[in-house]
This record gives sequence, structure tokens and C-alpha cells, in this order.
Amino acid sequence: MERVFNFNPGPAALPLEVLEQVQAELLNCQNTGMSILEMSHRDPVYEKINKEAAQDIKDLLGLDDEWCVMFMGGGASLQFSMVAMDFLASGKIGAYIDTGNFSDKAIKEARKEGRVEVIFSSKADKYNRVPTMAEIQLPDNAAYLYITGNNTIEGTEFHEYPDTGEVPLIADLSSDILSKPIPTEKFSLIYAGAQKNIGPAGVVVIIARRDFIKGREKTLPTMLNYETHMDKESLYNTPPVFGVYIVGLVAKWLKKQGGLVAMQERNEKKAAVVYAALYAHPDFYKAYAQKESRSMMNVTFGTPSEELDKLFAKEAVKHGMKGLKGHRSLGGLRASIYNAMPMEGCEALAKYMEEFYQAHKSDVVNEPEQK
Repeated sequence: MERVFNFNPGPAALPLEVLEQVQAELLNCQNTGMSILEMSHRDPVYEKINKEAAQDIKDLLGLDDEWCVMFMGGGASLQFSMVAMDFLASGKIGAYIDTGNFSDKAIKEARKEGRVEVIFSSKADKYNRVPTMAEIQLPDNAAYLYITGNNTIEGTEFHEYPDTGEVPLIADLSSDILSKPIPTEKFSLIYAGAQKNIGPAGVVVIIARRDFIKGREKTLPTMLNYETHMDKESLYNTPPVFGVYIVGLVAKWLKKQGGLVAMQERNEKKAAVVYAALYAHPDFYKAYAQKESRSMMNVTFGTPSEELDKLFAKEAVKHGMKGLKGHRSLGGLRASIYNAMPMEGCEALAKYMEEFYQAHKSDVVNEPEQK
């Protein structure tokens, strides 16, 4: 069977070159005579893999030794709790920006740990945008400001990050991590579930300032203390070895592509192809996100009816495209065009969108004009 264009939001597409390397090394990883799936995390070969993966991510982001990169399990969902457990001190306020399903979940978890203030929410508008910088006002005594950089479900993205001064900025960048350069000087901690853009399910990448991580409360559970993982370089316990191995290969692949500046240029061109097809027929296709907030990674849209949405996703499979059904909470359609999606996939989707429009534009019954 030929490979399809995989538009799934996560677990999502991985670079074919990386998958082929994994396949070639699966039985004998780096001439060890064993698979990476069988290897001890104390093996010098794996320790090298772990160290290189962390360093390659730092290289891509232009980070020095004041930063650390950690690999953990538990998904981004565990980070919702860990951020508040580690940094929401008594008497302080966790400031949150609510721009989607995942930020809403993070807020709910943080409220179990302390006082939270939602300083912006687009929930009333069904999360169709992120705030402008002028709409962000930090409360007094803020422990940190938390944002979700790209909202996978709703298809919105921060194209500018707030300046928070002395207040630490913490971000969930699960679905846009390493898709573009970011001003890391604005952040204190970034995390990302790898399965959307840089690896397989099962591993989370945490990128943080060392001085921000230091000094956690010793009463924290050992595995829920960021300092544990920083001090032991992600090897306090058995990390998600296979996932880290693939993240490392993807990081090397990104460097080979020219780094994050090159990836941003490539990703912008891909997104432009899909959005052009979407906006070409505003009487038929409806973009979900407001234009100023639209995501470069997740294009969310719909046709005039739920029936046509379902048909669009179903018929797309016959054209070699999978994963275009929208999230159950939003409905409609969604194309996730992460780093590994080639331009050919975006062009194929745009072509199909035009063909689907031509085939079904007459199915739409226009409402009679009001007299």
C-alpha cells in the first residue's frame, strides 16, 4: 500500500527519511546488536542519544547552557498539573490566557493547586482567536503567565508573544514547537508533547531556564519536581527511550533542512496554499479561526453542512488523504500541516478542495432573501 498524506493532528506525520532510518536501525541500533526498544537507558549508546537530542534542540533554538532540555512521559496533560505544582506558590496568582480546549484543561488543573486568574478568554467566541498584546494585562503578584502557543483543535496561533517583564512566561507549544524561530528570551519554560510536530506519542520535551527550575519545594513528589529531571539530565528513571530516540532523529532532520528559519519559510508557503484554496470560495468553505489568529500548523474549516463535512473527509481517503475530520468538540474539518507534511500534500489538498467545491456547489440551497 502506498503511503497517504497524513493530516492527523497527533499522533501525526513524521518525516519519511526519519521513519526509514528507524526502520533500518530497528533490529540493530548503532551496531549494538540490539534494538533501541531493548536498550537500557544506562547504556552509553542511549546516554549519547539522549544528550545529543537535547543539544540539537538547543542548537535549533539558539540556546546556551543557561537552558536545559528534559524528556519526560505523561503527555502535555501532566504538565498542566506540574506547572502549577512547581511554580504556583502560596499567596501568588497563576495568570492564564484561555484560547482553547487545552488551555481550559490547564486552568482546571491549576485551580486544584492554587489561585488562578484568567486574564483573557475567547471562549465566548468559541475560541476563534488569540488576544492582541494590548488585551493582556497581568495581575499584581502573578507567579507566571501561561499561554498555549498554538491551539490544535481550534486552529489559532500566537504570532507574537507577550512581554511579561519579571513575570515568568510559560508556554505549551505542543503543536508548533520547532516549526519557526521563537524569541526564547521571553520565556522561562516551554513544553511540548512530541506527537504533534517532532516525534511520536509518549514523550514530552521541556525546555527551561536552569535558574527558573532551581529551588523547587522539596516536599514535591520526586517525579513531579522539575529539578529532579534537570539534575539527572532526564535519567532519574527510565525515560521514554524510543520516543527520545525519534525526537533526536527529527531534530537532526530539522538541522539538515536548514534549521528553523528555513522551516518557517517552508511552513508558511504550505499554509498559504491551503488557505488560498479555503478563501477562494467563501460561499462554500468557512474558515473557523479569525484571519489574524489563524494557525500555520492546523487549518480549521467547514463546508455548508455537516453532511458535506463528513463526505469531504470520507472522499478524501480515496484521494490518498487521511485525518481531515475536525475535532469532536468543534466539528467541521481540520488539516494539520506540521513540519513533516510535504508541500505536495498541501497542493493535493488544495486541488481536492477545488474539485469538491465544483462537484458540490450546486448542493447548497441558498436561503431566500428577506423582503
